[in-house]
Amino acid sequence: MDMSAAKMIGAGLAMLALLGVGIGLGLIFSNLITAIARNPSTKDDVMKVGLIGFALTESIALLAFVTALIILAK
Repeated sequence: MDMSAAKMIGAGLAMLALLGVGIGLGLIFSNLITAIARNPSTKDDVMKVGLIGFALTESIALLAFVTALIILAK
């Protein structure tokens, strides 16, 4: 197998983490909207937790992207 083909396959496999990130973000925000709709008085508390969850989930996407770039650069 050619080395450049192996790099492309490896980078593609590293980007599979984005599938889980997309699902996770959808779940976070759908549950955030549901929680606010059920009890609007707790909006500030729920929003803080939702944004922290968003940031942690998005950091996985950035890590996968950087990993793919490192694979392609070497």
